[in-house]
Amino acid sequence: MSDLAMTPAEISAVSMDGWEIVCGLEVHAELATKTKMFSAAPNLFGAEPNTLIDPTTLGLPGSLPVLNKKAVELAIRIGLSLNCSIKPSIFHRKNYFYPDMPKDYQISQFDQPINVDGYLDLPNGKRIGIERAHLEEDTGKSTHVGSSGRISDAEYSLLDYNRAGVPLIEIVSRPDLTSSEDAKAYVAELRAILVAIGASDGKMEEGSLRCDANVSVRRVGDPILGTRCEIKNVNSLRAIGRAIEFEARRQVAILSDGGRISQETRHWNDVVGQTSTMRSKEEAHDYRYFPEPDLVPIEPSDEWIAEIRSQLAILPSQRRERVASAVGCTPIEATAVVDQELDEFVLAAIEAGGDPRASLNRTANEVAAAGAPGRLLSVQRFAELTKLEATGKLSATQAKQVLVEMIESGGDADPVAIAAAHGFEALDESVVAEALDAAIAGNADAWARYVAGDDKLAGMFTGQVMKATQGKADGKVIARLLADRR
Repeated sequence: MSDLAMTPAEISAVSMDGWEIVCGLEVHAELATKTKMFSAAPNLFGAEPNTLIDPTTLGLPGSLPVLNKKAVELAIRIGLSLNCSIKPSIFHRKNYFYPDMPKDYQISQFDQPINVDGYLDLPNGKRIGIERAHLEEDTGKSTHVGSSGRISDAEYSLLDYNRAGVPLIEIVSRPDLTSSEDAKAYVAELRAILVAIGASDGKMEEGSLRCDANVSVRRVGDPILGTRCEIKNVNSLRAIGRAIEFEARRQVAILSDGGRISQETRHWNDVVGQTSTMRSKEEAHDYRYFPEPDLVPIEPSDEWIAEIRSQLAILPSQRRERVASAVGCTPIEATAVVDQELDEFVLAAIEAGGDPRASLNRTANEVAAAGAPGRLLSVQRFAELTKLEATGKLSATQAKQVLVEMIESGGDADPVAIAAAHGFEALDESVVAEALDAAIAGNADAWARYVAGDDKLAGMFTGQVMKATQGKADGKVIARLLADRR
């Protein structure tokens, strides 16, 4: 069965029952240095084409590479953050011809990379092995002018060497990813780490972070790995998930029909939503690696590594653990505030006496929607509001409304005064109970299903009570009364 035997929609509908995905990712991140990897040419994004070049970038005769020390430091930061061993390393010449590589070879690291044998823990607790994270230089950029943007039907190609020679770290995972969701979570966590430690800006839309996915499938329980295909240069989290899902189903369709998978490099078309053949997959011997004669080995001292370690920023996983410990929640529940850089605000509110759970919930939702809390909301006033909600003096709906008005009025308004101005006050429990009893009487069949175990109907009864009380009932009181009556 070839790629053309089924439409993308038909392949996407192929069942994965009885099959599992095996995926490893190669993530290329441009390092946040001022100059390029082996020359003093600027490392910038968005300049006019071919303005950030010099003789070394263009591979002109007589030009020699000089290693960027800052790039090595950032590579060590990355290795430490990914729990790698930092090793003495050397550079190699990786020989191949593409028009965007002026020297006809790329300076990279082959069998002696700087970082080896690490791991990254996903927010859900799954550990993904890191095989290596090595230094290399980026290539230039080719623009194929034609109807599809592919070289196969281009009228001509344009070359921009601004990116050639930009420092790269290539982070190679082990094939420990078994779903597209885990793959997206891995890239998201890796990007967050790179940004947190100042190693890269992680801007996938600008090409600062690019991902190649090695995808294979096998029957559930089969210890033998299947033949893998590499999907090149996927540049968004959404695209990573879609590309892996499509490629896995394409392979299952071929294998289920008695066919064999050809090891190859494939292109992801995000518009059409399918992968297609680019070329046969290269092996290491195809690149004719040999040590770079113009560069000395990298041998970072233990003292330098220790100094770099001491200066590392707190990592996203550590920040999630801090919030989880303070709130009494799981690290996954803390992900939203950490991703939005609001974890320090949550911790400050709890320190100021705020209710931990209400502080987390309101920050992840209303505060996040409003923007930067430091300029829009007093931590002390916010803490007071969360206590009003936690003690039942305000319902969740009322607390949300008060919070919005606090932010709109400058952030230092008194939540008690705002609540009083609206006539918000805690409803007597008997009023809530009466509204719930009326909802039960008016929905006898639904109540019978709820009593029998259909927990989803709790939301319907809660909504009925909220409607009857104009949103003034406390959700926690409703939940307790529902449990009592069940």
